[in-house]
Amino acid sequence: MAQEISVERMERVYERLSARYDLFFDHVLQPGREAALRALDLSAGERILEVGVGTGLVVPMYPHQCEVIGVDVSDAMLAEARERITRLGLRHVSVLRMDAQNLEFPDGSFDAVFAPYLISVVPDPRKVMEEMQRVCRPGGRIAVVNHFLSRNPLKAAIERALSPLSFHLGFHLNTPMDTVLAAPSLRLLRKERVNLFGNWTLLLLEKTA
Repeated sequence: MAQEISVERMERVYERLSARYDLFFDHVLQPGREAALRALDLSAGERILEVGVGTGLVVPMYPHQCEVIGVDVSDAMLAEARERITRLGLRHVSVLRMDAQNLEFPDGSFDAVFAPYLISVVPDPRKVMEEMQRVCRPGGRIAVVNHFLSRNPLKAAIERALSPLSFHLGFHLNTPMDTVLAAPSLRLLRKERVNLFGNWTLLLLEKTA
């Protein structure tokens, strides 16, 4: 039976990781973040939501002519993000503590939603996709970058075997891509392998209704 990641466990894991998160997850995962922002093709005046903002590694890359709100469940990670925002003088960016499974925004509040490396760490990824779709306006874009369970049977078997180990780091290696692609009223615009050896995937989707 698969182990479940609770919100409380996520908070504990990322409280421990917050001070060292950039050291481990900055440069190795940065190409995927950059590819997602290029795919979103953000325009001046748009309102963007980043779900799972973490320490704020993406916030310096957003256009200054946009309004950006980042949310995360970890107070420790948000403290790092706020320090980065203040240090860089990013007046167009703000961050809030919020559970991705219960986004406290009205329907259609954002032109674009970005979830970097989030889907495999939340307790209920389908609920998170529902919430991201809900707060995105019709015609808006949703970008997801994540590691998904391989479609290669041998590699998938290895990932399933290693998933209990990855659970202790706060994520699952065996998250299927259909978790994202099966979301209703979303049309796939682009699928692209990113980062080292293409082990992560960028999915760009459009909300159709």
